[in-house]
Amino acid sequence: MYHVSRYYQFILNGILGIVMAYLLHQAPLHAVTISTEERHFFVELGGRIAKLRKTRNITQVQLAEVLGVAQQTVQSYEGGARRIPVSTLPLLAKTLSVSLEELFGEETKAGRGKRGPAPQWQEQMEAISRLPRARQRFVLDMLNVALGQQSGH
Repeated sequence: MYHVSRYYQFILNGILGIVMAYLLHQAPLHAVTISTEERHFFVELGGRIAKLRKTRNITQVQLAEVLGVAQQTVQSYEGGARRIPVSTLPLLAKTLSVSLEELFGEETKAGRGKRGPAPQWQEQMEAISRLPRARQRFVLDMLNVALGQQSGH
């Protein structure tokens, strides 16, 4: 049985929200502010990204090139001022040579044996990362809508 951290649950809920919004043909909502908890998450994530990047002697420009964004975007990610697209996370983790768990600051369980099949949310994130950029943006927009709706409850 997998332990699903609150961060993974957060992402999973967003992905499920995307599917529901798509199936229900909902019109996209206007941008919403993020909760204090979400803001804290992105600030901590950005700090981990900066630390990992620096320990691997990767510049913001180099990371930006790999991710297909501007250096200023990476700077915003690291400062927690901008949400990192879910579709970018697998490539980001791979570039920094860490697992998604480590990227999210979750402790990995050494020697846990066979992991079994990948959870559905992980397969979905990997599938999103393989989509063309335009479709990734669509998924991101839908995810942001779903996350905004979730934080309002």
